[in-house]
Parts: sequence; structure tokens; C-alpha cells
Amino acid sequence: MIERGLRRTMSGGALAPFQGRAAGEMQDEAEGTATLSASERATLLSLARGGLAAHLLGEAPPVPGESARTARLSAPGAAFVTLRKRGDLRGCIGTTRFERPLRELVPELTVSAASADRRFEPLRKDELEDVRIAISVLTPLEPARVDAIEVGRHGLVVRWRQHSGLLLPQVASERGWDARTFLAETSRKAGLDAEAWKRRDAQVFWFEAERFSEDGRD
Repeated sequence: MIERGLRRTMSGGALAPFQGRAAGEMQDEAEGTATLSASERATLLSLARGGLAAHLLGEAPPVPGESARTARLSAPGAAFVTLRKRGDLRGCIGTTRFERPLRELVPELTVSAASADRRFEPLRKDELEDVRIAISVLTPLEPARVDAIEVGRHGLVVRWRQHSGLLLPQVASERGWDARTFLAETSRKAGLDAEAWKRRDAQVFWFEAERFSEDGRD
């Protein structure tokens, strides 16, 4: 994935590069926020797997077929892709920008998660069979009402000046956090103190994520 200024944030319980959106850039595309069908989920996972295999084997990426040409997959989307090897994190990269069709974005993010997550060595082709892919398709960022944050439903972004941090919804529920702890930890992932979200000039956004994976655990 081409990033304009990599930032560090939390995704699926581990740090990952994050590309945020300015408030003025937010737009709610009707086709871009509808729930994915089972077929569309399967198509995105297939595209992710095909793109990853092509990258590791030095082949041309597969051309999306008719199943990828639905209105939902053709619309601009935002997503995170997580790679796990035998349950352990092996890479995670995403974007909150609605700039590319999901059918194009997801395989690109998958390749980036395998090759551009600076916490890990690039994925090797002999690891391909052991890696499982999980995809989180995001809704647009919206200004959060901090008294209405629902753990397990909302993901958060905290911004202050040049700092920005993101946590996906499952992080809070997996760790047993309440909403205040979630806000504090998102602030910390932005490189700030735990109370930074309370600052008058800080911005707090929320979003939701539709998460699914090859192993069916999400």
C-alpha cells in the first residue's frame, strides 16, 4: 500500500502502519457502507489469497472475475488486512481512506501486510500455506460521542496535532477494556499520554468494522 506518512497504531492487538483521513475528506458512500454478502466476503478473501500467492511466487496478480464486480466491491472502501501464522501475528496494514475499490484495495493491503509491516521480516513463500488472512472492512470515520462508545462495536481514532492512533473494535473486547480504557489506550497508540483524548483540541473519531477470515474465527 502506498502511504503518505506512515503512522503507528494498533490493529488486531498489535502495532501496524495507519493512514488516516482528515475530517473534511470524510464521505459516506451508500454502496461503501452496506454489509457484505457471504459471496462478497468469500470473493475478497479469494482476491487477498490470490494476490498474496502471486506476490510470493513472482507471478502476475489474478484479474478479478465477475464475482468482484458487485456495486459493493466496486465502490471505494477502507480496510485492514491481518496475517497470522499458526495464530501469531505476521503482518497487519490498513487504511481509513475511501479512495480505492475494495476489490483492488484488499489484495494490495494483503501484499503490503506481507512485505511492508516494518515490525516483521517480509513473508517468505515457504510460509504461504501456514498463513491465514483476516479482513476488517471499515465504515467511514465519524466524530465520536465518548459517552456512547460501545466496546466491541466501535473502533477509535484519537488525533492531536501531528499524532494519530487507531484501535480496531475487537482490541477492546479481546482485552476486556471499558470505554475509558479504550480511549486511554488509543491515545497511547498515538504516542500521547492516556488523558490526551480529553484535550480541547484533540479529535476523537469512531468507526465500525466488518471482520471475517479464512479460518472462520471472526
